[in-house]
Amino acid sequence: MQHHHRHQLVARAVVAAALLVTAACASDSGHASTASTTAAKGGSTTTTVDTRPVASAGCRAEPAATAVDVDKRTITVGDLDRWYLLTVPAPASKPLPMPLLVDMHGLAEGAVLHAKMTGFGALGTREGFVTASPQGTGATPHWIVGPGGPAAGADIDIAFLGKMLDQIESAVCIDTSRVYATGLSHGAMMSSMVACLMADRFAAVAPVAGATAYTECHPTAVVPMLTIHGTADPILLFNGGVGDLSILGGPKPSTSTTLAPPDLNGAGYPANVKAWAQRNGCGATPTDTAVSKEVTLRTYPCPAGADVQMYIVTGGGHAWPGSEFSKAIAKVVGYTTFDIDATTVIWKFLHHFQRKH
Repeated sequence: MQHHHRHQLVARAVVAAALLVTAACASDSGHASTASTTAAKGGSTTTTVDTRPVASAGCRAEPAATAVDVDKRTITVGDLDRWYLLTVPAPASKPLPMPLLVDMHGLAEGAVLHAKMTGFGALGTREGFVTASPQGTGATPHWIVGPGGPAAGADIDIAFLGKMLDQIESAVCIDTSRVYATGLSHGAMMSSMVACLMADRFAAVAPVAGATAYTECHPTAVVPMLTIHGTADPILLFNGGVGDLSILGGPKPSTSTTLAPPDLNGAGYPANVKAWAQRNGCGATPTDTAVSKEVTLRTYPCPAGADVQMYIVTGGGHAWPGSEFSKAIAKVVGYTTFDIDATTVIWKFLHHFQRKH
């Protein structure tokens, strides 16, 4: 029941955030189009991509798939009609297998707003990767996932993502060894979940503001992870728990609403990332590198192809760094840094990795 109560509190927080984002959409032109100079300093890895892609059935399709921009695709999973947004770059004269990035929305945010916030579709069009933005279920779009607990058992969203990958890979020329997942908040929890349950499909993941170390998580392969979390996140607290929701009309807490000074090596999200590093066979002591006055890059000493990194944003909120959308709803999500661009650093990290077949 405690877990369910936490889930409801997070839901209320992000519902309000989503409403404010909707209002911001009317005047905001979208995700920051240019990464900062500082962003280019982070996200490097020690591994390189094998030059031999693994071509999906879509590479043999006639006629070859054409470019699409945020196209809504539907699929039936069990008794549910599900959908996702798909962006495919213009193929070369001879189609080559392209990487695929699955970008998952936060609780109540929905795929449409999230795709505008992250801007991965536009980046993929420039960089040559396919982007899929799946939609959760319910009037308040959500994933069957929470901030902790076991990563096991039947899951309608895991089934949906599997069928979505099948559909995309049969229609588009995809390199099935270079499929990646990312997401914000609830979508971060979901991208953490696929690292546990779908390591046979995903090569690496990048959860933002919600990286979760599930119990009973037994991936079939090592899954590299990059995550980002703000030390002043007012919704999913840096050192664990859910923050003050009185701004949303809820009861005021009985104690001070001031966030406690963050413990960079303490419980909560630092501990979650450390658990992932241990799962990947990395050393216990990371190296912290200053990217800017606001951003620190924590890198664990890991075997090649098992990288674990965490961007710690000092004073950062429940935000997507570099996003004008996040900045527009600062009263709910807190501060958004522009010292890094999450979309840029995430792709720079992910594209290095290739799943072994």
